[in-house]
Amino acid sequence: MDLVPALEEPLKKVLGPPTAKVMAEHLGLHTVGDLLHHYPRRYEERGQLTHLADLPMDEHVTVVAMVADARLHTFASSKAPRGKGQRLEVTITDGSGRLQLVFFGNGVHKPHKELLPGTRAMFAGKVSVFNRRLQLAHPAYELLRGDSEETVETWAGALIPIYPATAKLESWKIGKAIQTVLPSVQEAVDPVPAALREGRGLVPLPEALLKIHRPHTKADIEDARSRLKWDEAFVLQVALARRRHADAQLPAVARKPKPDGLLTAFDDRLPFTLTQGQQKVSKEIFDDLATEHPMHRLLQGEVGSGKTMVALRAMLAVVDAGGQAAMLAPTEVLAQQHHRSIVEMMGELAEGGMLGGAEQATKVVVLTGSMGAAARRQALLDLVTGEAGIVIGTHALIEDKVQFHDLGLVVVDEQHRFGVEQRDALRGKGKQPPHLLVMTATPIPRTVAMTVFGDLETSVLDQLPAGRSPIASHVVPAADKPHFLARAWERVREEVGNGHQAYVVCPRIGDEEDDPKKAGKKKSPEDEAEKRPPLAVLEVADQLAKGPLQGLKVEVLHGRMHPDDKDAVMRRFAAGETDVLVATTVIEVGVNVPNATAMVIMDADRFGVSQLHQLRGRVGRGSAPGLCLLVTEMPEASTARQRLTSVASTLDGFELSRIDLEQRREGDVLGQAQSGARTSLRMLAVIEDEEIIAEAREEAASVVAADPELTHLPGLRTALDALLDEEREQYLEKG
Repeated sequence: MDLVPALEEPLKKVLGPPTAKVMAEHLGLHTVGDLLHHYPRRYEERGQLTHLADLPMDEHVTVVAMVADARLHTFASSKAPRGKGQRLEVTITDGSGRLQLVFFGNGVHKPHKELLPGTRAMFAGKVSVFNRRLQLAHPAYELLRGDSEETVETWAGALIPIYPATAKLESWKIGKAIQTVLPSVQEAVDPVPAALREGRGLVPLPEALLKIHRPHTKADIEDARSRLKWDEAFVLQVALARRRHADAQLPAVARKPKPDGLLTAFDDRLPFTLTQGQQKVSKEIFDDLATEHPMHRLLQGEVGSGKTMVALRAMLAVVDAGGQAAMLAPTEVLAQQHHRSIVEMMGELAEGGMLGGAEQATKVVVLTGSMGAAARRQALLDLVTGEAGIVIGTHALIEDKVQFHDLGLVVVDEQHRFGVEQRDALRGKGKQPPHLLVMTATPIPRTVAMTVFGDLETSVLDQLPAGRSPIASHVVPAADKPHFLARAWERVREEVGNGHQAYVVCPRIGDEEDDPKKAGKKKSPEDEAEKRPPLAVLEVADQLAKGPLQGLKVEVLHGRMHPDDKDAVMRRFAAGETDVLVATTVIEVGVNVPNATAMVIMDADRFGVSQLHQLRGRVGRGSAPGLCLLVTEMPEASTARQRLTSVASTLDGFELSRIDLEQRREGDVLGQAQSGARTSLRMLAVIEDEEIIAEAREEAASVVAADPELTHLPGLRTALDALLDEEREQYLEKG
């Protein structure tokens, strides 16, 4: 919300080019306003020490602690063969826990003089594990003497703000930069209408910014936070409310299914009845399709809750009404799979214009980038003539050559993998805006849905169809208990022995291309202490086939294989010819092999919570119970390990997505997975601040209803422009 000229002043003018460059590149901060909205992550009290036991692994942390002891060691190395290498080990303490700091080479002299036992300081660096102990290698530090004039001035008051920092720019340097620009806060223009601010007892914006950066008491921090949270929620909800308002003005063709058409014929064929959830959600969708402005609906449901069935019935309803429906899938494997399963479900209803096709039948075509020229030409022809009522495809559907006879509905599978531009390009293929149904198998807590997809109506499928089996999940701590890993491979053999199949999932492929830090770079001793690269499909498959799974039929699957090869591997696995499939996350979505009952996820700590939940959903799809083993070398106290324990403890995707959000917090909710730029929510914790978001949504709706163009609210308009910089503006418009 970089509002007025003083706040739009580029940082390089105020702080000098070198600092400004680091702020722009590493923190996405370009103007004085950006810097003022870079809020402290937390506050340390001058007399108190950080709790060292809770430090997260692999993150850049800032801690306040006291030096317990410091020892200088000499050692021999390739650079210093005669035992002249120096290593300084400093132990810092918070009174209960300890943390090791290491400095190497010429970097030992200054800390050796300054970090004497009893010294208090702030330390910043990345937490790693070396010899099973937490350590910071070469941390930056700032002594807290409390006597020198400058330190006292800079850390005025007893509360020391700790800013989100990077290795290139420590928290205390950011604090000093903020001190420089703080006088500009007086010029910040308030986005919240005065009546609303007073009604809610919020402090004015300049006061909030002063209190967040230089609080004298904890009450100051509270005042500032409540005000800044409200700003974020309100401006964001105004953006979404304006978009809902604009969408409601768009025309669309109402699509109502014929009474004895394709949909009825399809329902009559179904060998089972729909769950109550499926019936309820289908009704919501059909009601939307029957209106004259475009449906925008998010369909979320657990892995395996039958979303594809609901989407297919919506597509059939649109075909019944004379339109065409397109389903967009994130990968070729998935597009092929959806095509196969839809054609299977529809039987002769998918054979429009062919011998043996039913009279209401339509054609179902698939369109992917790797199709042969003739097949592709035929598919394009079927679309433009309207012969094909349903098309399933990847990004290939979006190309200019693809034309529809009358596109009525777009279904997007796995929204988080589709850029907004792509969805928009597909929607642009309709004569009028088509209806849009977005499906996601990563359940999203209600508040997030309100924040991220505030312009989409949400439908939730939370019942699993009958006949689904429970999945048991366990963490396998490979470093602490190697025999657990050996037992994991025995379990896989047992499952195969009982006639079932298993997946083994690895984070990377293992051919040279996917190693970003090419081998051959010289590694410093502290890099050596860093973690090994993630396990790779090709290496693991080889080790398993020669070792613990010898004698079983093991195959590999990853994203860089030729599409035909991928398809062949999947077909063999689906047909039961392969015992164990070692794969990357290409199997994460939509792969359906009911006979696969076990999954071992290697380096499970390298995956996110929702990804683990997605992967796990690939087993237990038949009548036999599923087993998911999460293998990790992370120490028990690490947050990564806690994350895995929470995944193992519940199968409820909504519960997991809450845990995930509480742990990750950051992440640009607005441009979610689209912009990856700096986070638009700095203060608002989507899960904790449920009430604020709901209230802001109501206030925003009434403000926009009264004044859609915000003519009388220039401050709010300016704040919106700042929130919706180019990229986000497009994101919102395209939805």
